[in-house]
Amino acid sequence: MKTDCWERNLIELIRRTSTDLPADIEIALRRALRSARRGSRAAWALESVLRSAEISRRDDLPLCQDTGTVAFHFGVPVGFDTNALVSVTRSAVGRATRLGYLRENTLDSITGAPFLSNVAHGSPVFHFVQGARKDVVVRLVLKGGGCENVGAQYSLPDESLGAGRDLEGVRRCILDAVCKAQGKGCAPGVVGVCVGGDRATGYAHAKEQFLRKLNDRSPNRALARLESAVLRQSGRLEIGPMGLGGRPSLLGVKIGSLSRLPASFFVSVSYMCWAFRRRGGVFGPEGGLRRWLY
Repeated sequence: MKTDCWERNLIELIRRTSTDLPADIEIALRRALRSARRGSRAAWALESVLRSAEISRRDDLPLCQDTGTVAFHFGVPVGFDTNALVSVTRSAVGRATRLGYLRENTLDSITGAPFLSNVAHGSPVFHFVQGARKDVVVRLVLKGGGCENVGAQYSLPDESLGAGRDLEGVRRCILDAVCKAQGKGCAPGVVGVCVGGDRATGYAHAKEQFLRKLNDRSPNRALARLESAVLRQSGRLEIGPMGLGGRPSLLGVKIGSLSRLPASFFVSVSYMCWAFRRRGGVFGPEGGLRRWLY
């Protein structure tokens, strides 16, 4: 493994993720601005976030003061040295922090002391999948604490929502989570949802939905219909950008599912703010860039 090559390209991946809003997200925000009533609070909020995104891209500045949980998703060849990849990635995170692409916002949960490099136990987060491939696929998601705070998990049936153990119950849970988030999640955002699993795997799979592009559809027809229905119905909540009213309340809805036990039926909802920081790249085993994703 050529650690210098890997570190250089991983730092560039972090820079792109932190400072450059992905095209599919920006297109959705601009589409929302065109449909907003001229002079409305919704239009003002959308103009503000788009102007902020332009400045961040131009000046290499983080899109948000909270550069968030740094979560890497790696797809690697069978037998690839993942320990070495973890080591060089942690080094890249430390250097990216010193360069200002990541803010110093990782804290010791017991003492409150900061980890100035953003490298600590549990930071960054690593997910690995080995497969029959020659290249290494790296995807990075930066998820701020504000939108993380408004995630929710439901155990069905839920009498308070009139939600049973079916997709109608799932729909009610998602809309309830969006309604409760209001502007605290920095709307308009994207929700990732997992139907099933346990409490841990449900949230993990919900966050994996953020690796999908906004314009894709679930291969499961029932879930694809539910994604479209929730996105359409969320507009009727009139939460609007930054919770100031109007539309849209969401830019996208992505739903996956896992198997479950008979006694449990969880619906896990993860919320991503408008500053949807998700990037990726395909790299050779030695760290050379093949192409960027998203």
